[in-house]
Amino acid sequence: MADPFLIGDKMTGGYGGADILHGCTIAVERGEIAVIVGPNGAGKSTAMKAVFGMLKLREGRVRLDGEDITTLSPQARVAKGMGFVPQTHNIFGSMTVEENLEMGAFIRTDDFQDTITQVYDLFPILKQKRHQPAGELSGGQRQQVAVGRALMTQPKVLMLDEPTAGVSPIVMDELFDRIIEIARTGISILMVEQNARQALEIADKGYVLVQGANRFTDTGKALMADPEVRRSFLGG
Repeated sequence: MADPFLIGDKMTGGYGGADILHGCTIAVERGEIAVIVGPNGAGKSTAMKAVFGMLKLREGRVRLDGEDITTLSPQARVAKGMGFVPQTHNIFGSMTVEENLEMGAFIRTDDFQDTITQVYDLFPILKQKRHQPAGELSGGQRQQVAVGRALMTQPKVLMLDEPTAGVSPIVMDELFDRIIEIARTGISILMVEQNARQALEIADKGYVLVQGANRFTDTGKALMADPEVRRSFLGG
């Protein structure tokens, strides 16, 4: 059976001496939305960082489109088609919205104006505010800048660490709608989310992690319907 488009397979590792991940597997197909949920300290963000190469694995492999990328740096993974939006410090506050997007195209040698237009089509408010310093925007708008900047590299996989942290429910719904739109263009989405119920509603696949290991893996719908998942992780 062919590998999923992106897979972090049986990943074990951590920072310093202690392992945070214990044989954890996370995978996503082309154009699919995969969501990682679980309690605080479960290793959700660590699993995503491991897939992106920000964490050295003691065991396990990471493969993208059939290629083993386990030893590649995060920068090399970006060149292979991975985009990563960290939870914090994900924009240049003193630069304008448009300058932030241009910074996102740092690895490109072609004309990227079409991609900027696509980002503005996806997030119309950014076009209105394109000459404004990104640091003056609302939290939700700053997240749009961060996602837009990652899209400037034309990624095959977009990885989002807590994209709705600290935004209102209305803004969260809007961001999730945009994430669905991005996936429909064929880009794979791998996302860590605290808002587990809402995230699983849009997920093709969900991973529930507990103490750095897979506890439940299924479609978003199946996890939402699982009594034990609901009771333990979704508040009943």
